[in-house]
Amino acid sequence: MKSTVEIANRFREIILNGTWVANTNYKDQLENMDWKTAVKPLQNLNTIAVLAQHIHYYIKGINQVFKGGTLDIKDTFSFDFPPIESQQEWDSFLNKFWNDSEEFAFQIEQMPNEKLDQGFVDEKYGSYRRNIDAMIEHSYYHLGQIVLLKKLLNH
Repeated sequence: MKSTVEIANRFREIILNGTWVANTNYKDQLENMDWKTAVKPLQNLNTIAVLAQHIHYYIKGINQVFKGGTLDIKDTFSFDFPPIESQQEWDSFLNKFWNDSEEFAFQIEQMPNEKLDQGFVDEKYGSYRRNIDAMIEHSYYHLGQIVLLKKLLNH
């Protein structure tokens, strides 16, 4: 199996369908969640919805680069989202999240292995591999927060 397929599957595992590392994934945690739970504040912590949108923000931004576009995402704006105010808005966001995540994995699969070690946009960002690995690791970090928030909100 080529490296890009293995990496794409690792990404799918954290967002869409895996249980090997964390025994869960974003889709498992969020798919049947009521929007009111997703947006419910707990002390001064980010909400579940904001954490999910934060991860999606980076996936969408990197997808743009994968398709030959520019890197327009900025850390400064990675937590700034309009509020979700209905189940329909939450479900719509989740559909975009799943679709963009599948697109992200598909784009990785289509890459030649050699591309993984090429520079990503600018030398300061390192290689494609480094950025994809960082996206996977970043996703696990926030998934842990989502799992904890969900437990605290549902107890």
